Amino acid sequence: MYKKIIRTSAAALIIGMAASCANHNTLTKQEVADGWVLLFDGETTNGWRNFNSDNTELAWHVVDGCLQANGVGDDANGYIVTDKKYENFVLSWDWKLSKGGNSGMLYHVVESPRFEVPYVTGPEYQLIDVEGWEEANAPVKLEEWQKIGVDYAMHLPDQSKMNINHGDWNNSMIVFDNGHVEHWLNGEKILEFEAWTDDWFARKASGKWGNATEYGLASEGVICIQDHGSPASFRNIKIKELPRKAGKTVSLFNGKDLTGWELFGSMRVSVDNEGNLVTQNGEDLQYGYLGTREYYKDFDLTVEFKQESNGNSGLFFHSFVHGGYESNVVNGWQCEVAPKGNDTGGIYESYGRGWLVQIPDEKEDILKEGQWNTLRLRVEGDKVQTWLNGQPMIEIEDELIGSKTGRIMLQIHDGNNITVKWKNFNLTTL
Repeated sequence: MYKKIIRTSAAALIIGMAASCANHNTLTKQEVADGWVLLFDGETTNGWRNFNSDNTELAWHVVDGCLQANGVGDDANGYIVTDKKYENFVLSWDWKLSKGGNSGMLYHVVESPRFEVPYVTGPEYQLIDVEGWEEANAPVKLEEWQKIGVDYAMHLPDQSKMNINHGDWNNSMIVFDNGHVEHWLNGEKILEFEAWTDDWFARKASGKWGNATEYGLASEGVICIQDHGSPASFRNIKIKELPRKAGKTVSLFNGKDLTGWELFGSMRVSVDNEGNLVTQNGEDLQYGYLGTREYYKDFDLTVEFKQESNGNSGLFFHSFVHGGYESNVVNGWQCEVAPKGNDTGGIYESYGRGWLVQIPDEKEDILKEGQWNTLRLRVEGDKVQTWLNGQPMIEIEDELIGSKTGRIMLQIHDGNNITVKWKNFNLTTL
């Protein structure tokens, strides 16, 4: 469906480049009917703000119907983002760079004080005047993964499809459709790939993003434009949202090894002879976490656990790690798994609010210590529900939870002699 939309839209935009500014930053009646929305009105910076901030005093301004970077940004500054988050979409924009110009369009950017720059979470469609940049920075040469049109440091475009209007206006598009990604340039599809496949994770692990734990994992986030120290102009920025495909059933653990999981901090993890996932204290007896390598936002998850030799643990959701794989600093929410009397099934927040809801005292006996228990966690929008051994434990609604996404993670608490076994992870996306 979106392929037809892209070709039609690309042709219209290329023809429109020769028109006056008055013909830009508008939508046709058909585009409106098809669901396109302008992200830039051609007159103001409304709908945009600085990254990680409510500040709308931007290092960007409007000049002759164009959204223009003033060219003083650098690696740490000069990023503007949309007010709204986007998940699946077709994003189209016109752009023109100064000689040697360097910019980029990022998406699925996660905002948090823990992330100082957008590119550690959001993939980037690179925009750069390669010849001008290399001339100005001689003898330094750009790597292929740094050049125009790339999925930065991940996927390269088909050079035979690259048709660049040097020093003039170009049109680019990004398609993100439930993990299927395409980059377009001036009406030609220059690359495509599937996000979150084994190949995608291998590329992430082996390159620039090897220790950027949360790079590219979010399935939603803000759109971001980069000012990398060179004047850059943008116009006709528009987006068409695509539907989410729900109802996918995922078995998070294969009963054999840790495929699909990543280890953080201090923790010993193994698979026993019965195919159970065993989590235990590490040598330093500090916190440790085992997290899914993918993010999950709205889902219904059931898992079985058995607490042996102390059972202080937890099932985290909408969570992420900063500081690399050696870090055990987790941000998110925990469905408590702990010895009797410690609110198994309650919800605890690591962002700073602590306990959001604890279970009633009379429900503590639902936990079967030393035996297998079945925990169910359902997260849909702002609503969170838990069940233990078929009995409802808590139900809450929280806007902050609903606004986030992230990993599912198993915790081992600091202390000593903690062992928890897990099996039969079954998740359905909502």
